Amino acid sequence: MTLTPDAGSVWFVFDGPKLVLRADGTLPTGEAPLPAVDVTRLGTLDGTSYLAAGLDGDLPGGFQAVPVRSGFGRLPDHHMGLAGYAAQVIEFARTHRYCGRCSAPLSDVTHERSRRCPNCGLTVYPRVAPVAMVLIRRGQGRDTELLLARSPHFPPGMYSALAGFVEPSETLEAAARREVQEEVGVQITDLRYQFSQPWPFPHSLMLGFTAEYVGGDITPQPGEIDDARWFPVTGLPTLPAAFSIARALIDGAVAGALE
Repeated sequence: MTLTPDAGSVWFVFDGPKLVLRADGTLPTGEAPLPAVDVTRLGTLDGTSYLAAGLDGDLPGGFQAVPVRSGFGRLPDHHMGLAGYAAQVIEFARTHRYCGRCSAPLSDVTHERSRRCPNCGLTVYPRVAPVAMVLIRRGQGRDTELLLARSPHFPPGMYSALAGFVEPSETLEAAARREVQEEVGVQITDLRYQFSQPWPFPHSLMLGFTAEYVGGDITPQPGEIDDARWFPVTGLPTLPAAFSIARALIDGAVAGALE
């Protein structure tokens, strides 16, 4: 299928997990001759129609495919929010073509974002994987320290707050406490929810908490945590990108300590 809606439509086209942009770094519009599959209308914002699709075949000349994260700072904020939504919609379409119960092809449901099996009636929805993130503090004022850790997958020198996926039948609070105990082995109190962030890499929902340190020695979890240590708010290491919930938690803790 070729993208041929009205000229004002804006497209989020994905070549695998990568977002397709024009050579000049802008999003394709309705005039862009891109072969596509899984074409999905996202809706209308301020009079502009937005659609998502997967690239069908090779990337044509005049276009580039970039990691979605690289769009931060290059695309407008509202486009980045829509890009995350579009990425999850296309991931859902790509990974749910057939029924997991009887293998029949699935069909889109028109009144909601789901797919239904015409053979056995199974309805499936886009996956959202909740992740509990915890920033642990100790001390007061300029003497405040933050417990930050390194995953084996982080860039060299970067540290962040602790995080882990919520298990089935587990509350967010229980998941936060469990992850802290598993990953660094310390005890916490005053666990408080702060805010959340969709994280479409590929389909997570990050839920941020802060907590106060009670006691225990840091014991990094083998295979999960390369290193974990206390950092003073006046001497932090390399941190996650500014658009991440981890950075927002850290920046908020630093601002509160130094105010």
